[in-house]
Amino acid sequence: MVKTVDVGGTHLAYEESGTGLPVIWLHGSGPGATGMSNFGNNLQAFGDYRNIVVDLPGWGSSPRETDQPLLFHAAEAVSAAMTALGIERAHLVGNSYGGGVAMRLAVTEPERVDRLVLMAPGGVLPDDVPPWPVGLEHLFGYMAAETPSREAMAAFVRLMVHDESLATESLIDERYRSSLAAHPELPIPPNFGDLTPDLPRVRAATLLLWGREDQTVPLSWATRILQGIPDAELRVLPHCRHWVQYERAPEFNHVVREFLSGGVTAAAAEG
Repeated sequence: MVKTVDVGGTHLAYEESGTGLPVIWLHGSGPGATGMSNFGNNLQAFGDYRNIVVDLPGWGSSPRETDQPLLFHAAEAVSAAMTALGIERAHLVGNSYGGGVAMRLAVTEPERVDRLVLMAPGGVLPDDVPPWPVGLEHLFGYMAAETPSREAMAAFVRLMVHDESLATESLIDERYRSSLAAHPELPIPPNFGDLTPDLPRVRAATLLLWGREDQTVPLSWATRILQGIPDAELRVLPHCRHWVQYERAPEFNHVVREFLSGGVTAAAAEG
């Protein structure tokens, strides 16, 4: 059930499930993205956590009215939502754009962030772009279209997964319908904001997850983040593109649960 929380003159939409330590799930910036479309299939494995699955400003059911860099604005909204929901500190799990939002919050309010899980996060670009990777080309092209087509959405979704059988008709339809919701237009490419100078300020233990065949945020882009965040480790999943949590859900769930618990498995703890 979609709920809303006041974040200072506007609202943020979210869904909540489970009980326990809080985990905030932050989705990517692709057309039609919502919190539940990114993470709905993972939540059952995290029922012993308090899961807050957010629609970031300008996506899903959350409005956007800002001239700020998108990552900066979204991080402020997430922080305000945490305060309104009585959450002092949480784990953050962020996919792509949402990973950049998580990093920004870890920089500006480190006391509020426990552990970071970042799947091919945005906000940190190499020096040699553009040209953009093919996935980002499709993303920006879809954003720029006056009337985007379902065929363009299908092409975008297929680029997100290595196994194209996972790009189901129902998923394409869901993302296409959501993408048609009216939100303020963005410049192309959008002003996401640059997190590169602030990476050394991230104090949280950080797990980077990357699909080896990612065509949207390529694996080669991981180096700058891995070297910039003091306590970062990288896990690469083969036969996987940009949607790690969707395409490799069982492995994702296992690895993330282990990391959020401090990296110690139950068997090791008992031994």
